[in-house]
Amino acid sequence: MTTGSSAGEPPPRLDPDRIGDLLAATATTVGAELRGLGEDGASWSPAPGEWCAKEVVGHLSEAERRGFAGRIRILIAEDEPDLLDWDEPGVAAARRDCAKSIDEVLGEFLSTRAEAIALARTLTTADLARAGIHPIVGRLTVAEVAAEWVHHDRNHVRQLLAIGQAVAWRSMGAARRFSDPSA
Repeated sequence: MTTGSSAGEPPPRLDPDRIGDLLAATATTVGAELRGLGEDGASWSPAPGEWCAKEVVGHLSEAERRGFAGRIRILIAEDEPDLLDWDEPGVAAARRDCAKSIDEVLGEFLSTRAEAIALARTLTTADLARAGIHPIVGRLTVAEVAAEWVHHDRNHVRQLLAIGQAVAWRSMGAARRFSDPSA
């Protein structure tokens, strides 16, 4: 534990630069983990019905276009627009990302992420307050969409790290006794 911490106080607000920094951090982590897993590890699914690592990254690309950067662009361009929902599992299945190369999946993600980071860094206070209506959750502001974007990224980074752990677990043998598999 650090001294001088602000425990019990609310976390700092996500301003456009911090949003951009956190989106960039995800890109770095995703790239390193996907390359570290290699083609076979990144194509492996830990259980039936679960995404392989390349599907996770493909989902991040789609979520960028359809859910986060895409919605932010709409919210900035239109007054109180209706926001569309999308079929995430259906889109993921149609993409067939496990059959693609790491370079293809990662190249797409890094390209869309670079554009998204640039967008995030240009957001103004007025932009952050703009809002629209989502059919499931109701009124959303740009600030709320951006915060959910950062949160969403971290959920999927955890998912990628869990895939890496599952790959390692298979090879641990007796060393498994050092770890609790549910941890």
